[in-house]
Amino acid sequence: MAALALEDGARGQARGRRGCEHYDRGCLLKAPCCDKLYSCRLCHDNNEDHLLDRFKVKEVQCINCEKIQCAQQTCEECSTLFGEYYCSMCHLFDKDKKQYHCENCGICRIGPKEDFFHCLKCNLCLTVNLQGKHKCIENVSRQNCPICLEDIHTSRIVARVLPCGHLLHRTCYEEMLKEGYRCPLCMRSALDMTSYWRHLDDEVAQTPMPSEYQNMTVDILCRDCNGKSTVQFHILGMKCNICESYNTVQSGGCRISVDQQ
Repeated sequence: MAALALEDGARGQARGRRGCEHYDRGCLLKAPCCDKLYSCRLCHDNNEDHLLDRFKVKEVQCINCEKIQCAQQTCEECSTLFGEYYCSMCHLFDKDKKQYHCENCGICRIGPKEDFFHCLKCNLCLTVNLQGKHKCIENVSRQNCPICLEDIHTSRIVARVLPCGHLLHRTCYEEMLKEGYRCPLCMRSALDMTSYWRHLDDEVAQTPMPSEYQNMTVDILCRDCNGKSTVQFHILGMKCNICESYNTVQSGGCRISVDQQ
């Protein structure tokens, strides 16, 4: 198995490609769980029936001189640079992407570090523009993405923080917007819908209901502010009297005023 890994590494170098599709690096990790050589933990996990614990990696193999040695940034035999960035805790080797190791997250994040802060309640690194301006949900990043059901905390895909505080992978968020606008967990609006609500105001005003429905009212619950109100029924949507959102759901039956029956 080691010979096969060496041969693959040599071919990758000959093509001018270091590492794998996930990381640019000049070494192979020796998996402590099975003693096999892989470019990264993701390549290992995709090919084995068990997971590689990145924190337990002790040895690496240089892709040039093939020497197996203690995990470090530069080959002790031929001076090959294994990675412009190296974390001795995560054993992450890669190009310099302004990475930094977050003690609270327990893993490396793509920076630069000064652009992020760690929210202790959310237990996640967020951009500084969200400091004091986001809704905290305890340990939110330890939950899986509600769309793809994959891990968020250690994912290489950037997370999107919704106004409600829930997290989605950015790619999942973009796909979700092709079908709807609500958070899949709490059903609140996942983005600012103000301009669309005002457009819907115009549509409602230009679309009168048939006479038998014009005096019909209905109780609604707003998914955005959780407020309850009684409004005029309309087939295009019913606007919350509190926050003016159309992200509402009917919570009671329709009624017609007695004097209008």
